[in-house]
Amino acid sequence: MQTKWMMSLSAAALGGLGLAATFLPQEIVAWAGGGGRPAVLLVQIVGGLYLGFAMLNWSVRDMAIGGIYNRPIAMGNLLHFTSVGLALVRGIVAGERQAELVALTCLYGLFAVWFGVVLFRSPTRVG
Repeated sequence: MQTKWMMSLSAAALGGLGLAATFLPQEIVAWAGGGGRPAVLLVQIVGGLYLGFAMLNWSVRDMAIGGIYNRPIAMGNLLHFTSVGLALVRGIVAGERQAELVALTCLYGLFAVWFGVVLFRSPTRVG
């Protein structure tokens, strides 16, 4: 399975979220209904983590991923997208049904399934 698109799209998605969390933490905290300086700091820290994951995915986008190849990268992405996706589903079930949250949940679910498929299949090369 070719993974260049998957890695590029996940890098773009995580990079966008990371940039937003890094440079707009007060706005994100206000949108979420939270408050206070600790929440803003936490959002900025998460933004740094997202940017780091985005750079990792962007750096390996041309490498073979799947099966035994780059397995830690595939596992890390699978764990990230699955755990955050499940947390988002839990929020939706609890009554948080903003359009942005539903869209983010769908995006995370898509990436979780995609990385799950890649992790347990052998990579293929075209050309």
